[in-house]
Amino acid sequence: MLRLAVVLLLLANAGYYAWSQGLLRGWGLAPVDESEPQRMEQQIAPQNLRLLPQGGKGAASSAAPAGPASSAPASAPASGAASSPATAAAPAEPPACLQAGVFDARQAEALRQAAAALPEGSWTLEPTPITGRWMVYMGRFPDEEAVAKKRAELRALKIPYDRPGAALEPGLSLGRFSTEEAAQRGMALLANQGVRTARVVQERADAPGFMLRLPAVNDTLRTRLDTTLQPALAGKTLRPCA
Repeated sequence: MLRLAVVLLLLANAGYYAWSQGLLRGWGLAPVDESEPQRMEQQIAPQNLRLLPQGGKGAASSAAPAGPASSAPASAPASGAASSPATAAAPAEPPACLQAGVFDARQAEALRQAAAALPEGSWTLEPTPITGRWMVYMGRFPDEEAVAKKRAELRALKIPYDRPGAALEPGLSLGRFSTEEAAQRGMALLANQGVRTARVVQERADAPGFMLRLPAVNDTLRTRLDTTLQPALAGKTLRPCA
């Protein structure tokens, strides 16, 4: 009996092997072929799947096939760029009021001739009196050696000094004042410090003066000022009106 069972088991294994390998297909005995064409045709193509959101309108628009991009949005950046603040013209600066001075009568005449080339009404020369100036003065000394000796004495007393100007050389200025009374007070203080030979002199007398005023200088006029007025300004600079 054991021998018979072993023989039947071997025969069963041999039969299963022949069936699974398709050796019995001619007798209609074979496993189902998983690569049959009809099974491949029944598969769903994943590239054709579309995920639709919930809701009617959204679903309809999502389900629509993607077409070529519309040309309308392409023109939007160009419209936006045209209105961009970066390309907008900068606003012109408002006109500024400028002035220079004070000029004496001779300087004012040269300035009047130069300013005649500017637009009419763009400038004025306003009278501004030049007040006199007084000085506490030491001199005139006989020579530069005497000046050097007096400078050494003033340094020892710790009193500042300056050159008095060409009209009063050789000498020393110990201070300039807008009135004669102020100059007299300054000299009295210096006398208390040991200065004995100083005196008050008038460095400059009262004189007529003029102030140049340009009430509305725009960008166009500003470009002409350097070439038209600069040579006649006598070293003075244009500054904002006070």
